[in-house]
Amino acid sequence: MNGETARDLMSSGARCIEAHETLDRAAQLMRELKVGALPICGSDDRLKGIITDRDIVVKCVAAGKDPSQVTAGEMATGLVWVPSNATVSEVLAKMEEHQIKRLPVIENNRIIGMISEADLARHLPDDQLADFVHRIYAGA
Repeated sequence: MNGETARDLMSSGARCIEAHETLDRAAQLMRELKVGALPICGSDDRLKGIITDRDIVVKCVAAGKDPSQVTAGEMATGLVWVPSNATVSEVLAKMEEHQIKRLPVIENNRIIGMISEADLARHLPDDQLADFVHRIYAGA
């Protein structure tokens, strides 16, 4: 694990939802891609935030809003990311600090991948993974 970076940990090919698209489209895209979160990008292809399936349910549907009328950009939260050359320690620190389970990876001002708990499980030793999970869920 020595010398591994965010690029080594991430799943590549992160698919953005554009900020102007609606939450019902975001939910459809999540279903198609079998993911629980999507990065939100503007027309300039720059990261604007991230939206999760939970955001759609709690902040839209449960709040009585119509997901076909609310855009991803309106719900954009969590403009937290790491550069592709960030160390594993920096990645874990960022995720713990912000109590997040998914983290976009940026290179040359563009999103190139996402790091999820599943990615961490594939790369971290069991004891380090257990410590990370405890810190994230204990703070939730």
